[in-house]
Amino acid sequence: MAADILVTGSCNMDLITYAPRLPLPGETIHGTRYVTGFGGKGSNQCVAAAKLGAKASMIAKVGNDAYGKEYIENFKALGIDTGHVTMTEDACTGVAPIVVGADGTNSIIIVPGANLHLTESDIDAASSLFQSAKVMLCQLEISPESTLCALRKAKGAGVFTIFNPAPAPQKELDPDFYKNSDIVCPNETEASTITGLEVTDVESAKVAVPHLLKMGCGIAIITLGKDGCVFASKEREEPCWVKGEKVNAVDTTGAGDAFAGALAFFFAKFPHLPLEEKLRRSCYVASDSVCREGTQKSYPYRRDLPEEIFA
Repeated sequence: MAADILVTGSCNMDLITYAPRLPLPGETIHGTRYVTGFGGKGSNQCVAAAKLGAKASMIAKVGNDAYGKEYIENFKALGIDTGHVTMTEDACTGVAPIVVGADGTNSIIIVPGANLHLTESDIDAASSLFQSAKVMLCQLEISPESTLCALRKAKGAGVFTIFNPAPAPQKELDPDFYKNSDIVCPNETEASTITGLEVTDVESAKVAVPHLLKMGCGIAIITLGKDGCVFASKEREEPCWVKGEKVNAVDTTGAGDAFAGALAFFFAKFPHLPLEEKLRRSCYVASDSVCREGTQKSYPYRRDLPEEIFA
């Protein structure tokens, strides 16, 4: 399958508990509801792009268990190519216990499992996908070595690369992560970790984003949740703020992944749009997603959005 968008990354089963608020350290509280859902940053971003209308392929590893089999069927139901989503006997499918408060805030623990068994050999085996894709997305929920392998392979094949350094790296990354990324797109927490600067709002993001740009990427974006994002590029070094949409948030889980998947979609399908407009539309998609519960199931299909988003 020739894909518009290739995602190399994680598959996690979300184990979601809804509660009046997030518990304090050492505190036990009663939840109100429990559900499971498909998650993992890589898979989320792939699904977000596919639901907008992109042809998408996934490179990932799941366990040979019930969750892994369900995951592959979910991809197929969404029209995502699973030719390089492989199973391992050596670990369970990744899981992510999540607590969601009544105000839409969330707390997440990731148990990566099979995700860490995705190897450079698996990525090499998917070489044909890198020859046809327009955009590749990757994150940090598989091993750093495999992520960097995918970035290098994509860059070498002339594929536009988007690197979402999430979760925040626990140690300094190889400079090649940034040099092989056309876009680096962290949130406030991740940007703080990478740059060593505290990022909490629009103004502090404007200070931090040039530091990301100096690391070697072509475009640096810091997402700010409801406040949209701040970006700068080699062509436009002055940081610029793109405002977010004002909505009543129900569940913010996966909103950053909705943004990243939408961004890949607009770069693949609307390459001639100005960067600021691509970002504005991606913010709109992310804002729409927080109006519904869940992660992947909250992401809008093209039919759910105003047609001007695709004009």
